[in-house]
Amino acid sequence: MSERKGETGSDGATPTGKVRLGGVDVAPSALRFSFVASSGPGGQNVNKRRTRAELRVFVAELGLDGAATARLVQMSGPMGAGLVTEAGELIIECDEHRSQGRNKDEALERLERLIRAAVARPKVRKPTKPSKGAKRRRLEEKKRRGDVKKRRSSGGEE
Repeated sequence: MSERKGETGSDGATPTGKVRLGGVDVAPSALRFSFVASSGPGGQNVNKRRTRAELRVFVAELGLDGAATARLVQMSGPMGAGLVTEAGELIIECDEHRSQGRNKDEALERLERLIRAAVARPKVRKPTKPSKGAKRRRLEEKKRRGDVKKRRSSGGEE
């Protein structure tokens, strides 16, 4: 979050007028917020105030490369931080807090975490094989265990 705020001002805008999220500059016009009444318990606050924040942004407008875009779509699923529609729009909903502002900030933080995770390339696994010494030790240990079991079953005589 410190990367988003503090580069120019408290609004999080960069000198180019874009918002920096997870190392990516996003145009503020790409981020569309709407607010609706939250569900669940809470009395008058829930019944009268529209505090639930819904952030909508088209994945293509985030300016990610193809691989990062694919990772972002894969990470945000029904069980992820958001939902990507068939039109390519990412929807992040947040109603954890009682205030509209805190829910909006939380939605932006979720988007930032998603972008950071998508931009980070997964570590490529390099296949390795056991050394000849390791294979020899494994086979010797198997032979030793087999001998112990054989002596157990035959009463130790052969």
